[in-house]
Amino acid sequence: MNLAWPGWGDEPTVEGASPKTYLAELETLLRVDWPRNRTVNIVVHGHSVPAGYFETPEVRSLEAYPALLRNDLARRFPHAVINVIVTAIGGENSVAGAARFEKDVLSHQPDLVLIDYALNDRRAGLPAARAAWSSMIEQAQARGIAVLLLTPTPDLAAKLDDPADPLLQHAAQIREVAAEYKVGLVDSLAAFQKFTEAGGELGTLMAQKNHPNGKGHQLVADALAAWFP
Repeated sequence: MNLAWPGWGDEPTVEGASPKTYLAELETLLRVDWPRNRTVNIVVHGHSVPAGYFETPEVRSLEAYPALLRNDLARRFPHAVINVIVTAIGGENSVAGAARFEKDVLSHQPDLVLIDYALNDRRAGLPAARAAWSSMIEQAQARGIAVLLLTPTPDLAAKLDDPADPLLQHAAQIREVAAEYKVGLVDSLAAFQKFTEAGGELGTLMAQKNHPNGKGHQLVADALAAWFP
């Protein structure tokens, strides 16, 4: 099975979910002009990072990656009406997120759902997290909704060079789940790892030990942009 990092260099994509084609139907919607167009809804579901928490309790949602994604899409598709709806809750893990998925996410009739829970899923454990992510994906796919899974942004307490670190284990599991369900993978963690491997200081991308700052959110937004080629 081909588990790789879409949007980065010449590396292969997740089997069955290419950034060049996976969101082709959504891109077609974004290119429709008035009066034939309709509102396109993108829901970002997860924990404190997509909710926009920087240094807790400060929330800077306009600098977080959901807002950056909205701004980027508005520039690239200037005739589109785009709603980026954030249903994230600080401190929540995917088990709780799956329990409210139908009520809080599917009720918006999204065209695309982003899921970002791995930082907090370390408390839930790998089996429970896998079941929760699978449940959300299956509910979305049953309604024909595209899904992008995000690996975690860093925690300064994690060992990003140690495959046994829980954060890296959850990232690996998300890559596996993306391949299993043939959904999109946004490898946020890989973006931060590439930054440090190139000599960057991880702390310059963080607002606190487990929340990225604006520069860190921009890395995630750049990885998301690869899915709208």
